[in-house]
Amino acid sequence: MRPKLGLIVSLRREPSGEIEKVKNLGFETCQVSCWDMSLYTRDIAKKLKEALEENGIVMTTLWAGFSGRHVWNFRDGPKLIGLVPPDKREKRVEELKMASRFAEWVGVNSITTHVGFIPEDPNNPLYTSLIPLLREVAEFLDDRGQSFWFETGQETPVTLLRTFEDVGAENLGVNFDPANLLMYGKANPVDALDIIGEYVRDVHAKDGEYPRSGYELGEEKPLGEGRVNFPALLTKLRDLGYYGSLTIEREISGPQQIIDIKRGKRYLEELIKKIYE
Repeated sequence: MRPKLGLIVSLRREPSGEIEKVKNLGFETCQVSCWDMSLYTRDIAKKLKEALEENGIVMTTLWAGFSGRHVWNFRDGPKLIGLVPPDKREKRVEELKMASRFAEWVGVNSITTHVGFIPEDPNNPLYTSLIPLLREVAEFLDDRGQSFWFETGQETPVTLLRTFEDVGAENLGVNFDPANLLMYGKANPVDALDIIGEYVRDVHAKDGEYPRSGYELGEEKPLGEGRVNFPALLTKLRDLGYYGSLTIEREISGPQQIIDIKRGKRYLEELIKKIYE
């Protein structure tokens, strides 16, 4: 057995082009990301499902974004990202429920998102008030046979572990992004697997560096050019019994993105051959 390689793409009103791109680049799986709630319609779900079936692509999760302003840094991020900001919670819980219904129409059994900067102090009111909210979302998804995956990055691994313990739902999992753990300065990703490895359900194949400023994230890099030790990471994932997807995410646009995706795919293929086969 070996992990399957995947690619994260965006949800479009005509989704066939993005799914065809996944196939044409030689991937077997994908994650589909959506930040526009108006796309959560039965018609688009039908088109997406048909495109996946026609191209033989497995969609591993719906990456569900939120409405409103987002700033990916340490100054504004904590008050704008995910479910942690109290003034954003009610609307964004409803948006996650919309995402769940859309995923159900497509036939996808997991939702992934950034919950936000979960406080490290379990006595912080932002934390204690967040737990029942996350439990509500987890129960809503569970009623539809779906899992709720937290993407790593904005919280330390032990904070994420504590959150799972306190929510107490069996359908929680981790979309493990090793670059985010570095770029947010939260953990060495290889060591992080010792804490949350049992919860890993999908992996973003992304590379990056630690922050060089106390207010800005570290820089994302092409696969193999950042600080993520992918040989050690894949070895530990193998030892944990992980055979799910490695989903390439390259957060730039234009021709260079495709160049980096192709190069990253070859890089991962060589590592998988050495480590898994």
